[in-house]
Amino acid sequence: MHRCFLKSKLHRMVVTQAELDYMGSITIDRNLMDKVGLLQNERVLVADIDTGNRFETYVLEGERGSGIICINGAAARLCDVGDRVIILQFAWLDTATEPVPAPAVVIADDSNLNPRELV
Repeated sequence: MHRCFLKSKLHRMVVTQAELDYMGSITIDRNLMDKVGLLQNERVLVADIDTGNRFETYVLEGERGSGIICINGAAARLCDVGDRVIILQFAWLDTATEPVPAPAVVIADDSNLNPRELV
């Protein structure tokens, strides 16, 4: 049986931009994507800690080392610049044949540039 598990999360990331006039997505600093194994166009769930809003979208690669977390399109109405968000990535596993790994967790600092990883 396939079941869905948390694979990774970028925790308490600071929203640096919100661009309403865009076709949709979340732009994430490539360094942050690499830390948790996110790929371009991968689906994620975003939870805004400040407002309680949650939405699904897909990832766009942001400039490496920029610290960018930009909410694009209609979802830009759900988050404000400066809000803290949790970006969740999930994976489907066959629990009969695959072990369930612990999720990768990266916690942001105030700039998103020096996050710390939980093991």
